[in-house]
Amino acid sequence: MSSKRDDLIVKYVADIKDKFGETPDMDLLTKVTIGLGPAIYNLDASKVSGGDPKELETVKKNYLLKKLGLDDSPKLMEAINSVMDTYGSSNRNKHRAVIYYMLCKHFNKAAVYNK
Repeated sequence: MSSKRDDLIVKYVADIKDKFGETPDMDLLTKVTIGLGPAIYNLDASKVSGGDPKELETVKKNYLLKKLGLDDSPKLMEAINSVMDTYGSSNRNKHRAVIYYMLCKHFNKAAVYNK
């Protein structure tokens, strides 16, 4: 029997394969998903609007700086924009878990989830 979270992870896997052409690291994707907590079940919180600079800033602050412990630099927003572009501007349903997963991979920060 699958849980709601498992059903969501199936969607995330499909997006990572379809949009990014990658086979996800299931262990990391699961940890990123769990790390988002109940937000993944909230329609609004589970998505990221690529066209909203405030929202992209929140991804940078709350995820890249706080969670991944990266130093603030223009590279952070470049990476966020790159992930958003690859996800596709026409795609309105950009899953936060997928974006965080791709950023985590981009910055090679999977170890953050092993603590």
